[in-house]
Amino acid sequence: MFASATTRPFARLRRTICRTGAVVTALFLAACDTVGMGEQATGPSIGRLIDPGQPVQVALLAPGGSGSANLEWLARSLKNAARMAASDAQGANIDLRIYDSGGSTEQAVAQANAAADAGAQIIIGPLFAEAANAVGHAMRPREINVLSFSNNAEIAGGNVFILGNSFANVADRLVGFGVRNRKRNIYVVAENDVAGQIGGRAIETAIARNGARLVGRSNHPVSVSGVDAVTPQIVAAAQSGRVDAVFMTANNQAVLPYLTEKLAAAGVTSQVTQFMGLTRWDQPASRLSLPQLQNGWFAIPDQSLQRQFESRYRSAYGEQPHELASLAYDGVAAIASLVRAGKRNALTTSGLTQRSGFSGVGGVFRLRPDGTIQRGLAVATIRGNQVVILDPAPRGFGGVGF
Repeated sequence: MFASATTRPFARLRRTICRTGAVVTALFLAACDTVGMGEQATGPSIGRLIDPGQPVQVALLAPGGSGSANLEWLARSLKNAARMAASDAQGANIDLRIYDSGGSTEQAVAQANAAADAGAQIIIGPLFAEAANAVGHAMRPREINVLSFSNNAEIAGGNVFILGNSFANVADRLVGFGVRNRKRNIYVVAENDVAGQIGGRAIETAIARNGARLVGRSNHPVSVSGVDAVTPQIVAAAQSGRVDAVFMTANNQAVLPYLTEKLAAAGVTSQVTQFMGLTRWDQPASRLSLPQLQNGWFAIPDQSLQRQFESRYRSAYGEQPHELASLAYDGVAAIASLVRAGKRNALTTSGLTQRSGFSGVGGVFRLRPDGTIQRGLAVATIRGNQVVILDPAPRGFGGVGF
């Protein structure tokens, strides 16, 4: 039965969760032992003024040379997407220089210093949060801003920005949508690892910000026994009559299908108590056919824009881009739009954090003064084994969806 198929990955889940092969997760978790920079967020603007009529040197730090097949594909996708954005930058001269930073923090810092020595005015990358944090520290005395590919808000601030979609951004979108649809009483279920706990805090913050109510919270180990032990507690809360929604941090490896299957076996589904997910429930595609995920809510970028990008990429490079490739395009395109507009402060904190934001591959986004990112997301669900959009991604800031 399905339970036996989903329990097998748990035995190796803890060993693999921080490995570079699990790129999306490691993108976040690599910052476990780093020093956050958020306290510098309100400091003076960083970055030097430019002449918009002259070439702007942009350094891309991609995880090439790691030896991991998945990371090499990602590195290739990031490089190609950045090249696409630079070639699209009509009216702005982007001098894109590419550096392979591998999978190590030391190599990322060395390559960032080499880029700065060669005249780089801004850095896009690196991939992992720990490396991005270290590169930020190295570049701060040089007055160079870093647009990292990380989604870990713990490293954001000072001269480090995150381009990856953060837990806080997803949580805020889903809780806000829930409040508008009478799902105000929310129960949080979080893994007890680093990502789960940070995700749980992001959900609680979103609950407070949107005027919802935190009914309770369960934390569980990333293991079969951990999920088994916590399931009765979640079921009791869901069936108490006091809970409108259960918001889970569960990742899309083994935890999500097993946890939701256990809840469904106990009579708790989205038909009874609305499920919300901090991660994408439509990836991998095999998730779409799982009965226990039907009607759950999750957040995704604007799919029409994403498909346009992927089609262009395939035509140009003959392969499907990695799902994170769009981050490189967005970073280069944002810089190009500011340069094209004649902004002398295009590479400074004040320029990068313009309130109107930018148009990206997956929709609108803007960088915030605290180094975090705000992205326009759609609220989606799964019905009949297909993704259905419940609330489209906003096309601008200030309206519903933000």
